[in-house]
Amino acid sequence: QVQLVESGGGLVQAGGALRLSCAASGSIFSINVMAWYRQAPGKQRELVATITSGGSTNYADSVKGRFTISRTNAKNTVYLQMNSLKPEDTAVYYCNADIKAAAWGTTRQYWGQGTQVTVSS
Repeated sequence: QVQLVESGGGLVQAGGALRLSCAASGSIFSINVMAWYRQAPGKQRELVATITSGGSTNYADSVKGRFTISRTNAKNTVYLQMNSLKPEDTAVYYCNADIKAAAWGTTRQYWGQGTQVTVSS
């Protein structure tokens, strides 16, 4: 079984910073793309940032220049450094990863349980 476990959410004032972590564990052969999504109350889940195993990154326009995604492949962990936070960044943040459990297996997408980020004005 593969699990993604997030940590690092919390309450912060506008202009502050938080760092989210997500560690994948279990039967893992390889991890391709890792990503962070978020879902605010009453809104659809949206993509925040992605990072490939080679380190290529992409960001939503709303977070460019403020958020940085990174990963440590040896630890199967992805991070999201969030700076200059705004009240509109308030959401549940979810980790997502494309994981191959075995060399002969197929790649499946896994989700973490989510971590709440609240930015007060």
